[in-house]
Amino acid sequence: MRALTIHPARTDSLAVTDVPEPAATHGSVLVEGVALGVCGTDREIAAGEYGSAPAGQDHLVLGHESLGRVLEAPDGSGLSRGDLVVGVVRRPDPVPCGACAVGEFDMCRNGRYTERGIKELDGYGAQRWRVEPDYAVRLDARLADVGMLLEPTSVVAKAWDQIESVGRRSWFEPRTVLVTGAGPIGLLAALLGTQRGLDVHLLDRVTDGPKPGVVRDLGAEYHTEDVGDVMRELRPDVVVEATGASSVVLEVMGGTAHYGVVCLTGVSPAGRRVKVDAGALNREIVLENDAVVGSVNANLAHYRAAAEALGRADLDWLSRLVTRRVPLERAGEAFENRPHDIKTVIDL
Repeated sequence: MRALTIHPARTDSLAVTDVPEPAATHGSVLVEGVALGVCGTDREIAAGEYGSAPAGQDHLVLGHESLGRVLEAPDGSGLSRGDLVVGVVRRPDPVPCGACAVGEFDMCRNGRYTERGIKELDGYGAQRWRVEPDYAVRLDARLADVGMLLEPTSVVAKAWDQIESVGRRSWFEPRTVLVTGAGPIGLLAALLGTQRGLDVHLLDRVTDGPKPGVVRDLGAEYHTEDVGDVMRELRPDVVVEATGASSVVLEVMGGTAHYGVVCLTGVSPAGRRVKVDAGALNREIVLENDAVVGSVNANLAHYRAAAEALGRADLDWLSRLVTRRVPLERAGEAFENRPHDIKTVIDL
């Protein structure tokens, strides 16, 4: 069968190649691959920046934003032929640490977890793949064209879970949320904000293309002004930071309302220096009882919450997030950054 593969730590190794059928040891549920979302993580792995192949194998099947249809499932699995499913990315470490032992493998303490398409496990970028029943999340059949959005939605479902957990330190009734960055994570974070009945604002630099209209049609307000000006105008109760831009991160940390919560989901590149008044920032956070929390990955509870959120979303709106589709044999095109891309999808 055909699959999207790379040789980890090697540049220019991305290719569509023939690989063996998935072994039964990969899971008892056999799935026909339907589509695969491509994100920044995939591009970084393809560039040789990180990623690791399964033991005894020199290549890695890429892809973690999966979507497929069940071909075979064991009795008692709760799955049937034809079901639309997504495979969970992370698996708990074998020790396990305390977090992994209670199903919170997204919070693994020792780093020995594995991840499909990223770390020591083949991914979902193949015409057929296998998954364990406990790590297959069934989707509403109406999501057949957009179900690959489940994995990024699970990431923001976790972010909102973290925000609400931190907020429960004390009385917490947020009204205004600012999301920075109108990529898939930012737009899906805004979606979950509107589903919570919040006044949602989204900040991005782009002034044309599909993003402003997508945000407005969600019922949110789109901003392109300086981040400091927007923070001073809104004084948001919650910020979901999805750019990873160091200057933006620092600005939002010090500009929330009292008892503000900032959730960082974007990863900042190392080595870039910005000037900051650390004393003023510390004073702001301490005297206002603010909180800053980082959030990455997701566990099964977050996948289920994400599936519920997508099931309630407007299907036409979700479809507008998928701005480009390419066939598997031309998968390399999906790794090109093009103007006005939101989510690029590979049809398997």
